[in-house]
Amino acid sequence: MGESVTEVQISEWLKAEGEMVKPDEPVAVLDSAKSTFELPAPQAGKITKILRRAGDTVLVGEVIAEFEPGGSAAKSAGAEAAQPSDDDKSAPKAQPPAKAQTPPTDKEPPPEASGGKNGQAEEPPPESAKADSPKPEPSKPDAPPKPPAAPVVKEAKPDAKSSSSPAKPEVASGRGEEVVPMTMLRRTIARRLVEAQQGMAMLTTFNEADMSAVQAMRHEYQEAFEKRYHVKLGFMSFFIKAAVDALNQFPQLNAEVRADDIVYRNYFDIGVAVSTERGLVVPVLRNAEQLSFAELEKAVGDFSKRAKEGQLKPQELAGGTFTITNGGVFGSLLSTPIINPPQTGILGLHTIQDRPIALNGQVVIRPMMYIALTYDHRVVDGREAVLFLRRIKQAIENPARILLEI
Repeated sequence: MGESVTEVQISEWLKAEGEMVKPDEPVAVLDSAKSTFELPAPQAGKITKILRRAGDTVLVGEVIAEFEPGGSAAKSAGAEAAQPSDDDKSAPKAQPPAKAQTPPTDKEPPPEASGGKNGQAEEPPPESAKADSPKPEPSKPDAPPKPPAAPVVKEAKPDAKSSSSPAKPEVASGRGEEVVPMTMLRRTIARRLVEAQQGMAMLTTFNEADMSAVQAMRHEYQEAFEKRYHVKLGFMSFFIKAAVDALNQFPQLNAEVRADDIVYRNYFDIGVAVSTERGLVVPVLRNAEQLSFAELEKAVGDFSKRAKEGQLKPQELAGGTFTITNGGVFGSLLSTPIINPPQTGILGLHTIQDRPIALNGQVVIRPMMYIALTYDHRVVDGREAVLFLRRIKQAIENPARILLEI
């Protein structure tokens, strides 16, 4: 889990009690303060008992389920239900109750409040019955249960695959609400964003870049690049290269504030923001200055894929000296990104639009992108921020500068 992680939240059980699993097959989805990831089965076997349900917060090292290894000849719960044993066939069939009830298991003891042996709530006995007998008689299993005067069991325990989110209340007017607890990842994101707003003097400056040269280069070399490296040449590798070049020129944006000191780094660990269904994560490209275009594209693609599958490792999300976020993939035209503490800058990319611009005294249509730099004004002055963003613009509009390092 990583040394700094002490607890996680069970987001979802992917397997139910009695189900057979294969080696490394995901059995649960876990949320930590840094990431969401899947818990794999240690080997082939069967989940015999689930001890903690979805929505529970558990400590690292705590047992959340019991697992029986092996069982290659065993059948899954579904198969056993479909093919009953000879004893089951010979046994008389019980009459179905009026409403579907959850059968008792060692996983879920009947609620004490209900008093019934099958987990059903019973009607309180009359006063005369209380005087004659110290304990109420349980309802017969073959008799339909009588509705209680007031609900006794407030919430049924969900099965292994159910969500921890409460059901939407039914309101006659149709104006319902749904209360969904924040995941640990979402709580961490919220806390860090508020800390960034309160603890930094953030300011954003803007520019725009003509993407014609990058698009032309991608069009010309895409086939050869993909054939050789088995990955497509995207836009992100150009911006990572441009950012490393600009950070070399303006190290204040690759720094960190520690108490009353400014720490300058001579390495470039670039975080790339990836949006998932469970929240935003920022995996880090270590020593990005040493990676080629192909290595950058492969790493970014791998991060994006594994982030959506919940397979990123905690150490891949730690650290980072500068962050790039691309809202353009969702159609964002302009935004003011928030810095990822304790970094001092973040570069925001946006959607590419054909717009009219003045070029050499002529009005032409070019693919343009707005780019934004949010910086910590405690460390970075406006001059450095504006020149940094202009350096990014120059590198993107003339990619040869990146290769020649001029």
